[in-house]
Amino acid sequence: MGLVLASGSPRRFELLKMIGFDDFRVIPDTTDEVISPGWAPEQAVCEIALKKAKNVSLLCGEDDMIIAADTLVYLDGQPISKPEDVDDAAAILRRLSGRRHTVFTGIALLKGGVHDTGAEMTDVYFREISDKEISAYIETGEPMDKAGAYGAQGRAAVFVRRIEGDFFNVMGLPLCRLSQMLKEF
Repeated sequence: MGLVLASGSPRRFELLKMIGFDDFRVIPDTTDEVISPGWAPEQAVCEIALKKAKNVSLLCGEDDMIIAADTLVYLDGQPISKPEDVDDAAAILRRLSGRRHTVFTGIALLKGGVHDTGAEMTDVYFREISDKEISAYIETGEPMDKAGAYGAQGRAAVFVRRIEGDFFNVMGLPLCRLSQMLKEF
């Protein structure tokens, strides 16, 4: 059996390594992530993760175990995806400033046509962020490929006042949930 990470995220790659997975392939899924209207956040991230796993399974063998994940940030019940450009990144960070938002990550495991999905939810509280801080952060380029336009494990760590839930979920792969799912699968 081979292990396959269906993600191009360097954070997910490092997190798998951190918990002891040394021998796995990375096959990113490059299809668009579309949220169907009316889906609850937990359902949305699980469905998108499962779609990624199924897409990548077409490039894998029947014995391969595929791990896929999808992370979305929600503010006031509305999804906030990756920023389209620097202006969008600034607008997103202004909206998050001084507020609580929720990070949802869905995980899909797929092997031989059998799958399991699960979702994790974490509340993140930002302190007030000045426009000068937002501009300086955007200049680093860090927010451009991240849901919610920030990485809590990077320079945006100074914006995070408090986290309630799984910190690794905010990074894009809830390790506790993943390990339990792998055990049960």
